[in-house]
Amino acid sequence: MFDLNEGALPNRPGVGYKPQHFAAVMADPGAVGWLEIHAENYMGDGGRPLAQLRALAERFPLSVHGVGLSIGGEAPLDEDHLARLKALCGWLRPASFSEHLAWSTHDGAFLNDLLPLPYTAATVARVADHIDRLQEVLGRRMLLENPSSYLAFAETEMGEIAFLRDVARRTGCGLLLDVNNVHVSAVNQRMEAEAYIDGFPLDLVGEIHLGGHHEDHAEGGARLLIDSHSAPVDGPVWTLYARTLARGGAKPTLIEWDDDVPAWPVLEAEAALAARALEGVA
Repeated sequence: MFDLNEGALPNRPGVGYKPQHFAAVMADPGAVGWLEIHAENYMGDGGRPLAQLRALAERFPLSVHGVGLSIGGEAPLDEDHLARLKALCGWLRPASFSEHLAWSTHDGAFLNDLLPLPYTAATVARVADHIDRLQEVLGRRMLLENPSSYLAFAETEMGEIAFLRDVARRTGCGLLLDVNNVHVSAVNQRMEAEAYIDGFPLDLVGEIHLGGHHEDHAEGGARLLIDSHSAPVDGPVWTLYARTLARGGAKPTLIEWDDDVPAWPVLEAEAALAARALEGVA
């Protein structure tokens, strides 16, 4: 049986932890009720990063977010990486663990990006096998995050929601709903973001992500949104978030800001906006 740890993350805003914010978040977290770290930043043997992480774990519920497992890759999961991840989660005892629906490895090489997948029955089977292995090693349920997309595959056989639902049904994993990714994909793929939110299985969602993006233009002048995590949450994303809360109730909600990281008061203010959205939601 998996250690589900369900309910350990509070239905409050969290933020992605950055070391430059350590003193500020320990002194006055404000609206922030929990923190998320990227697993790969804490797989070393010691030093200041792990010392700070231990101090944070004594005060805050923590979520571990993986970025390097290549859940959708064609090769089996890297067993050495799994072992390091198991060791981290073993002593940290995080409230939640999540990974992306993406691939980033090929023929022994690691690509520094989260690349998309075709939504086919064969891909469902491969992703499900990898999640089964991950959950077996960790002894806990994981959350799988919907991607931001910039193109569609001709061989795709099903929609993204159907794909995610099928993977969750086969593996027992939960889902992480990134609302900014929904908006980015909707603009880039010319689809209806509201319909995506309305069709998403929110009963499977254990965590919500909000983040910033920037706008570029493709050939011909068409809008192209880039999931950059380098700006405040945009207005349409807040609107989609409110729609999500109205449908599914309050959920632990993360503010992601990974590039051009602002001073702590700016990040905490974004969390305060999410806190106000969560107030009064059943």
